[in-house]
Amino acid sequence: MEKTIIVDNISKTFNLSKKQQKIERTDSKKKVAVNGLSFSALKGEIYGLLGPNGAGKTTTLRCISTLIKPDEGDIFINGNSVVNEEEKVRSSIGFLTSELKLEDFFTPNYLYDFFSKLHGMDEKFAKKRKARLFKKFGIDKFKEVKVGQLSTGMRQKVQIVVSIVHDPEIIIFDEPTNGLDVLTAKVVTDFLKELRDEGKTIIVSTHIFNVVEKICNRVGIIIDGKLEVEGRLDELLKTGESLEDYFFTLIGEGDKL
Repeated sequence: MEKTIIVDNISKTFNLSKKQQKIERTDSKKKVAVNGLSFSALKGEIYGLLGPNGAGKTTTLRCISTLIKPDEGDIFINGNSVVNEEEKVRSSIGFLTSELKLEDFFTPNYLYDFFSKLHGMDEKFAKKRKARLFKKFGIDKFKEVKVGQLSTGMRQKVQIVVSIVHDPEIIIFDEPTNGLDVLTAKVVTDFLKELRDEGKTIIVSTHIFNVVEKICNRVGIIIDGKLEVEGRLDELLKTGESLEDYFFTLIGEGDKL
């Protein structure tokens, strides 16, 4: 199958402030967040990226999404380099992160129109897509309600919609169901499976094991910025073993947490 995302031996190091050194409990002034990481995601699959806090998941997703550049290595999105061709990459990806904060005084309707124009979308296509997405996520009744007055779940739905307003081929979601109730989370995971069936390539970073078990075709587990293991769940798990059990066996009883 076609590899649409290729992460090729990337590394990323950050300088630590004194406060960050205290939080990290280290005397080192630098932190290696990602260390020689390589993996690929295929067209029409959901790839799950797992790892304990501080493993480098979010840094990796930010590199893939061109928000930051790796210090070493490169990432290729449909053959385009995130290091040298970031503008081409950005037009083909949608990125949802917990760091995306929508202004409280804007409405979903306004935000959708703003982001669709930002991406240079055809007005007729944008209108048709808005109708589909707003109906899918139940935003219709709240489209003129200010974001600050929406529930946590509805704000998350609006964030998802504006991140994929331009119908991107590559979708990168960092904790897409974090903080959602079970019904809203199911709407989100069902939608991700629909996008996969449409031929999209999706990378999901999450700490919720049953979400990975339900929707991911393959999984990569990273520890200390390195890929520890990768494969299909049926290849990795023994009969009757859960992903959670496998994960904690892999990292040891707390020694790598």
